Amino acid sequence: MLRALAQTLISWGPAGVLLLALLDSAGVPLPATVDALVVALAAANPAAAYLGAALAAAGSTVGCLVLFHLARKGGQLYLDKRTQSGRTRKFREWFRRYGLVTVFIPALLPVPLPTKVFILSAGALGVGTLPFLLVILAARIPRYFGLAYLGAQLGEHSMAWLRGHTRGLALAALSLTVLLFLLLKLAGRLHRSAARMG
Repeated sequence: MLRALAQTLISWGPAGVLLLALLDSAGVPLPATVDALVVALAAANPAAAYLGAALAAAGSTVGCLVLFHLARKGGQLYLDKRTQSGRTRKFREWFRRYGLVTVFIPALLPVPLPTKVFILSAGALGVGTLPFLLVILAARIPRYFGLAYLGAQLGEHSMAWLRGHTRGLALAALSLTVLLFLLLKLAGRLHRSAARMG
């Protein structure tokens, strides 16, 4: 049934991208990926590439907010229920330590990284809606517009290019994570220093 739903959404073109992105980000497991659909639409119709990217970003943002608010309503109990395995517990601890950086990196990069457990953590642990929304938009807009550009330029070879550069993208993610962590540490020190002086 989910496969049939995904195929129907794909056949709808840009409107299907919007709904597929929303459902996928809200936690509905669909067999088609939004990234691949954005690239395929851009390759098939370069003139509509950025419309597809914008709709993917909008749908994904709304879906992430749905998941975020579900976790917010259920709080810690909801988070505990959804993150029972040792691996997801470890990801949750990463969120406690590094905050929204753990949402930004997987939301930005088109490589398989866990996103939903960090979104659940953000909602359950009381992160504000506006900072969460800004992080999702800052990640999803460049991700989907970058994929649309890639699809329009490379056509059907885009996904092969991404697979061939997975290591480089993962290294970029690691570098970005370290940079953001250092910036957060610096901002924390400056804030504490200002508080002591004030």
